[in-house]
Amino acid sequence: MSAVDELMHARTPRLSATDAPGGWEAVLELGFERRGGRTVLAHRRHRGPLRVQKPLYPEGDAICHAIVLHPPAGIVGGDVLAIDVAVGADAHALLTTPGAGKWYRSGGRAASLTQRITVGRGGICEWLPQESIVFDGAVGRLVTEVELGSDACFVGTEMLCFGRTASGERFERGELSLHTRIRRDGRALWLERGRIAGGAALLDSPVGLAGQPVVGSLLVASPVCGAALRDACREVAPSAGEGAVTLLPGLLVARWLGPACEPGREWFAHLWSVVRPALFGLPMRPPRIWNT
Repeated sequence: MSAVDELMHARTPRLSATDAPGGWEAVLELGFERRGGRTVLAHRRHRGPLRVQKPLYPEGDAICHAIVLHPPAGIVGGDVLAIDVAVGADAHALLTTPGAGKWYRSGGRAASLTQRITVGRGGICEWLPQESIVFDGAVGRLVTEVELGSDACFVGTEMLCFGRTASGERFERGELSLHTRIRRDGRALWLERGRIAGGAALLDSPVGLAGQPVVGSLLVASPVCGAALRDACREVAPSAGEGAVTLLPGLLVARWLGPACEPGREWFAHLWSVVRPALFGLPMRPPRIWNT
């Protein structure tokens, strides 16, 4: 059994069709392996409307880029989606999406998206999906779980826009519950749970979203995250909105709150351009799909 097979086998049981009555049930499994000087997509399995395009190598053989596709373009009430990614020892994978995700208004049923990422010893996973727009009336649950080997590295972003701001929509009804966990060798580095309800006081509270519709996080888990990296990131100021950078043991956390997705994406990209050379000795290389 290969290292990736072992990582995939260790995951929790897959969803069954009965978990998504009346909605889409979709599973995507991806496994990346290091073979010589090349990272390859060694395992790929899907069921339902989740896909991945062919492996891409814009940075050479060592880093495999992949674009995760959800052909329906949005998540509706009753959908149950799961993405499992395993990055084997010494492999390096970068994953993104072709555009903004959407959580559509629900007729009452909840939808869920579970993202599980496992990175083996010496592996690197850069998980960089584009933003998600949470429509007014959406009801959903977003779970992200990351399991890291002893010296594995993870860089991940998450950006949520509550309401279709371009049309003046606010998030007045519905709710989105959030669960994020990062563990290294079974020990928790980060555990966060939250619930954002449409029309709730939290949306306008100064200790919540302070009236801003977009919130984002950048999480960098590496044994070598330190004060020098934190200070370098703090030198990068967002062009709009508010951003802050915090250092925890083995984890760098950047938070952003603002009026639209564009300045948040721009700030995270600038931070990524600081993090990547510091941790991996590599320049930032934005996926080409971001320009389309």
